[in-house]
Amino acid sequence: MSKETGKQHLHLVFGGELKDLSGHEFQDLSKIDIVGVYPDYATAESVWRSKAQATVDNAQMRYFVADLSLLLDPATKVKEEA
Repeated sequence: MSKETGKQHLHLVFGGELKDLSGHEFQDLSKIDIVGVYPDYATAESVWRSKAQATVDNAQMRYFVADLSLLLDPATKVKEEA
C-alpha cells in the first residue's frame, strides 16, 4: 500500500512480440506474457528488467509496466514512490 494514501498502488508487468518496433501493437494477442501484478513500481521495475534482459536476443519482444491504479481510479493522481 502507498504510505501516503493507504491505498494499493498496483503495477502490471506484461510483454510480447511487437508487429513493428515503432509501435505498441502485438503480433499475437494470445501469446502475450502476463508476468504479474506487483505492489509498487520498484518491484515491478525489477521484474520488468529481468524479463527484458532474458529476451534481449529477440528484437521484437518488449515488456511494459502498467500502473493499474490509474485504470482503477483515473481521477486519482498518484505520485511514484522512489
